[in-house]
Amino acid sequence: MGWWQVNADTLAGSRFVLSPLAETFASLRLLHTAVATHPGERHWLDSHLPAYRRRLADDPVTALLVRSGLGREWIADFLTPTPRAGEAFEDEVARVREASPAAARTHVTLSLRGPLPPRLDRDDLPERAAGLLTYVWEETVRPYWPRRRRVLEADVAARTAQVGRGGWAAALDSLRPGTRWLGENRLQVNAHEYPPREISGAELVFVPVTPQRVGWVSWEGTDRYALVYPCAGVLADTGGRPVPASLAALLGTARARVLVLLDSPLSTSQLVAVTGQGLGSVGRHLRVLLDAGLVERGRAGRSVLYARTAAGQVLIEAGTGQTPAGVSIRS
Repeated sequence: MGWWQVNADTLAGSRFVLSPLAETFASLRLLHTAVATHPGERHWLDSHLPAYRRRLADDPVTALLVRSGLGREWIADFLTPTPRAGEAFEDEVARVREASPAAARTHVTLSLRGPLPPRLDRDDLPERAAGLLTYVWEETVRPYWPRRRRVLEADVAARTAQVGRGGWAAALDSLRPGTRWLGENRLQVNAHEYPPREISGAELVFVPVTPQRVGWVSWEGTDRYALVYPCAGVLADTGGRPVPASLAALLGTARARVLVLLDSPLSTSQLVAVTGQGLGSVGRHLRVLLDAGLVERGRAGRSVLYARTAAGQVLIEAGTGQTPAGVSIRS
């Protein structure tokens, strides 16, 4: 397993950071594998995969670069510069474009675990990679970025609260498969057999992305390290759950949206982030749904979470034309 040696001061000073480029690279990996983990991802792939494949078909060198740089155990490092807080996509992708051509070739060779294909023995690999990432950002991520950013912010809020309740060990254990706190200042970052790295005294950031089953690590020298992880699936899948028209007519679209989202427990702050509605509006919707017996409230540590009740589930199923469990319909 790969692990980092992290002292208490470094862990205490670590933070969560949002990165448009990390979100874009995660989306590139999703386009590359074309394997969806939930209906929202499937819809996104159906919308964007054909154009992405046409673009690569028209540019076989870049297509080979993608296949070679996204290794099974190692990603070509120049494709994933370590995120910095507050950077715009244009600033982040500029660091890909400015990578050394020789270093890019070395990184791809390492990713392949074998010789560099002759067609990739060239100096424009960083420019090609930056061009493809810019295409993925502009065409497949940027149109959804406001909602994705809200989802990522909701995940950060939940993780930060988890750190407050149970400390970093509890938060790190739940980031992604292969990541856990081993004790004795050791953070396991993946399941691969790589030599440990001493990162005490460096800057450490945790970066959520919405595509599921995606994660990686990156670093700049010995000064900055990042661990990228998929955000909570219950948040990421919101795009795959439309509001039934009949339910919207009954409750109002905004309130119905809240009820649809609560098939898994969410806090008020998470609902605000995911829906884009104001705190006051979400609070009013929750009060009405509580009074009607459609949702229930519970406490998890210091957090108050809301979830749909059985009555709320019956209403959702009726709105989608499903027959609620245990209910028979006779002519």
